[in-house]
Amino acid sequence: MNYAIEKTAQAPAYIQLYRHFVNDIMAGVYPYGSRIPSKRVIAEETGVSVITAEHAITLLSEEGYVQSRERSGVYVIYRDEDFLGEAGKQEEPSFTAENERHLDGEFPFSVLAKTMRRVLLDYGEKILVKSPNHGCPELRSEICHYLARSRGMILEPSQVIIGSGAEYLYGLIAQLMGKDRLFALENPSYKKIRNVYEAMGITCDMLTLAADGIASQDLERTKAQVLHVTPFHSFPSGVTAGISKKREYLRWAKRRGGILIEDNYDSELTVSRKMEEPLFSMDTDGNVIYLNTFSRTLALSMRIGYMLLPVRLVEDFNRKLGFYSCTVPIFDQYVLTELLKSGDFERHINRVRRKKRQLGIC
Repeated sequence: MNYAIEKTAQAPAYIQLYRHFVNDIMAGVYPYGSRIPSKRVIAEETGVSVITAEHAITLLSEEGYVQSRERSGVYVIYRDEDFLGEAGKQEEPSFTAENERHLDGEFPFSVLAKTMRRVLLDYGEKILVKSPNHGCPELRSEICHYLARSRGMILEPSQVIIGSGAEYLYGLIAQLMGKDRLFALENPSYKKIRNVYEAMGITCDMLTLAADGIASQDLERTKAQVLHVTPFHSFPSGVTAGISKKREYLRWAKRRGGILIEDNYDSELTVSRKMEEPLFSMDTDGNVIYLNTFSRTLALSMRIGYMLLPVRLVEDFNRKLGFYSCTVPIFDQYVLTELLKSGDFERHINRVRRKKRQLGIC
């Protein structure tokens, strides 16, 4: 097992180990039904701790790549058809309305209710206190931990801005960038993105979306200084930008001193063969603002989104827009904090993604 674990890398060791195994499982090095090395063997051969190896195996199990069998070992259960469905199969999967809601991302009510009761007991009168403007520090910190675990994204809580959904955050971005800048958007794209920007007095240039992202010729011709993209799973086209297109976006921003808005609204629930590396992680020049929301993964009624700012824009944001009060109730923020801290949120996401793979839902 020739797995190099970089101690100076941004991604934690267990994430690096996880990625090595995923690559080998998908490549057939560990075929379906084969046994992977034990956590002690992994630790000895890679130089990590047994706990780190165990964390990586746990993540592989939660993602549906392997399964632990008592007194036997850990076996590969990944098959291409589990992720992609049978070719040409058109019939609709049959499942209950309750399961259908959960496949759309709605969080189990019983777990949500239990967490709400715990917040009432543990936080007490803290739920009556006004939230700090950028969101409560507990939630901002837990989002950082969650992104480090799930995406290998390393950032500070000061870079996290909490707001009531994507549309509110679009408005903050419009004010941060200023209406004198031309914005470029995917065509087609989620229509409210354009609606919000134009309501703020911003002119939008619509760029043709090809099979792997925005057409190169449109990127070259536009005079825009801000590019808003949904590289993971664009709506309504379903287009996902490949690594070459993502690097093209980053070169575009660097060449003209522009800003990329990475809107990853659907990243948790979209089934993929591999962990998609966000533009935010790939960026080395501080040109990417990242957006995501918990509304689809918890409940549509819980309007909670977050924005990640590159370090170089944090001071500018605080100076221009730091006066805005947080639009998410403090109680909802504490509930989400506990869901992230306990692991209930990630377990829910992994259950939904495993079920989608089994049903062949992309």
